[in-house]
Amino acid sequence: MAADPYATLGVSKGASEAEIKSAYRKLAKELHPDRNKDNPQAADKFSAATMAYDLLSDKDKRAQFDRGEIDVEGNPTHPFGGMGGQGGGFRRGSGGGFEFSSDSADLGDIFEGLFGGSGRRQQSGGGGPFGGFGRRPPPPQKGADVAYKLAVDFEDAARLDTQRITLASGKTIDLKLTAAAVNGSQMKLTGQGEQGPGGAGDALVSITVKSHRFYERDGDDIRLDVPIGLDEAVLGAKIKVPTVDGPVMLTVPKNAASGKTLRLKGRGFPKAKGGRGDQLVRLEIDLPENDEALTAFVKEWTPGTPQNPRSKLGV
Repeated sequence: MAADPYATLGVSKGASEAEIKSAYRKLAKELHPDRNKDNPQAADKFSAATMAYDLLSDKDKRAQFDRGEIDVEGNPTHPFGGMGGQGGGFRRGSGGGFEFSSDSADLGDIFEGLFGGSGRRQQSGGGGPFGGFGRRPPPPQKGADVAYKLAVDFEDAARLDTQRITLASGKTIDLKLTAAAVNGSQMKLTGQGEQGPGGAGDALVSITVKSHRFYERDGDDIRLDVPIGLDEAVLGAKIKVPTVDGPVMLTVPKNAASGKTLRLKGRGFPKAKGGRGDQLVRLEIDLPENDEALTAFVKEWTPGTPQNPRSKLGV
């Protein structure tokens, strides 16, 4: 057993209470018997560190030790000199575990912070602050999960573009979108939640897709109304139309009526089972205003086949 508690904890003799406590927490986490079952030396070091902390965390005992009145175990250095030394400490119990003496320091807050449970001695079942080695303490709890809502641009969501976000911790990460996320499922970022004794919780990100000024989402498909000229509708044409992946050429068939829908394969939203939906382009004939030539033509024009464009409506 090391005779110098300062050396055992790795602190200077002028160390503050906070420094002593921090040093002990670090050692306790490394040397705890439950984490070193195959290393008996770790158990001895753990006992020595706890005895050192028991002494140095007590202002009176620390002062007595610094004056040379008691040793590291709390026993008087001059037992016949009238000193009423304190026993106490953290030592091996008769059953092979560890136990606190009645006047040892209260380490409950230390072990609760490290292992999720109190460091007080169990009243039943085994000696020692952890109920002996026959009974394991409850597992330490992870920190709380943190929920986030992320609004993503329409086109970014359709392309699954990576999003840069800043978490509550101040950490900035690049978030790779998934088909499930843009279809309503939460994204779980493991270990990006609040810190806890058992590790960090998770970040849970819910994605919402912003509306667009001319695209409209329809499940996995994207709908788009595209105006065309009268000449393009009658004669047919190749026209440029926008998609979330960039402009493409679309063939308008001859005699295309307003409301006719053309399909661009694979230009929609990602599907949960793979692939992408389509872009559905609805044509709208756009007539020019105050075009005298067109007006004169229509007045003289007689359809080759008489028709009632409203016959489907029963009128």
